[in-house]
Amino acid sequence: MSTWLPREIEAKRQVLQQVLKPIAEACGLPNEAYTSEAFAAVERDEVLARTWTCIGVGNWVPEPGDLKPVQLLGLPLLLLRDRAGEIKVFHNVCSHRGLELVSAPCKSKGLIRCRYHSWSYSLDGSLKATPFIGGPGTKTCEGFDKSKHGLKPVRSAVWCDAVFVDLSGEAPPFEDFIAPIAERWQAFDPARLRHGGPDSAFAIEVKCNWKLAVENYCEAYHLPWIHPALNQYSRLEDHYIIEEAGHMAGQGSTAYRPALSGDGRQFPAHPGLPESWYGAGEYLALFPNVLFGVHSDHFYTVVLEPLGAGATREHFEIYYFDEAVLDDAYADLRATNARQWMTVFEEDRGVVEGMQAGRASPAFEGGVFSPAMDGPTHCFNKWMAEALLG
Repeated sequence: MSTWLPREIEAKRQVLQQVLKPIAEACGLPNEAYTSEAFAAVERDEVLARTWTCIGVGNWVPEPGDLKPVQLLGLPLLLLRDRAGEIKVFHNVCSHRGLELVSAPCKSKGLIRCRYHSWSYSLDGSLKATPFIGGPGTKTCEGFDKSKHGLKPVRSAVWCDAVFVDLSGEAPPFEDFIAPIAERWQAFDPARLRHGGPDSAFAIEVKCNWKLAVENYCEAYHLPWIHPALNQYSRLEDHYIIEEAGHMAGQGSTAYRPALSGDGRQFPAHPGLPESWYGAGEYLALFPNVLFGVHSDHFYTVVLEPLGAGATREHFEIYYFDEAVLDDAYADLRATNARQWMTVFEEDRGVVEGMQAGRASPAFEGGVFSPAMDGPTHCFNKWMAEALLG
């Protein structure tokens, strides 16, 4: 971050510094961090744009030529899969007059054509056609170099099908960013992941700031009251805390054993796992905005898409470790698994939306943390405060 602070952050410097204190003395982020659109804009440019932020998953563009527009708090981006099958991200804007190029998911027939003046780009971003640029019937113009006016690329990387971007181009190497979670879950081979298909994906829109979704996901403290069915087989006592300062935070369970079928059928497990992974699960928020869950038989990704200061779209994508799970024989189990996870996240709706409503109160300014139970939430708040202050 530059040596100057935007006024939205400077005005809250003292509160942000309180967040950095040891957990027993710390407060949470100020209300403006959840309610102010001006603060959200600064947060996008000073935090989300300066690290590796998740914008989607590769399954959104499964085939070469697939295009999908995505946004990061109003910033238009284009996610695509090129002819070689590689995922690329570009700024979704024509170099000519700034029109948004792709407005809905589609498949390229060879070029990405701007509907305004028909300027066209290849899937590698290079500008290929500029009809009539020099007048009717001409495709060239003296002094105009097409090679300098292609789509503007965004630095991107993929891990476990999650697509990350570094809008600044100055974030640390992706390998360093992803190392803590990749090393923690090294027993799982990302190459084995297979998306469960249309019945293994859903999206939920919640009326809360994206950070409240992260904070809620991090901790198991609320489990007995908000998730009574889940708490019957994976109790609060069965959970443990995970914290990696500056990277990620969350929780794990030693008793994840849901009943998906009355006849005892289960998904095939990832081969070669240590015994401790059977009947267990871990749930990590990788800062800033992506949630992961891993179990011996399936993996999920939740991309948190900020829609504004007070709204978030949660994109839930479920993956399995065996190709056989995609067969019709497992269709009922896949549907049940997706339905159970949707129930859990819908149960969270009331509390995250209630916290958003509470952030309008002048009587609340960040709250307090339980040193025993809220460590992951404080870990995330501290990361955000450090990122904002620079």
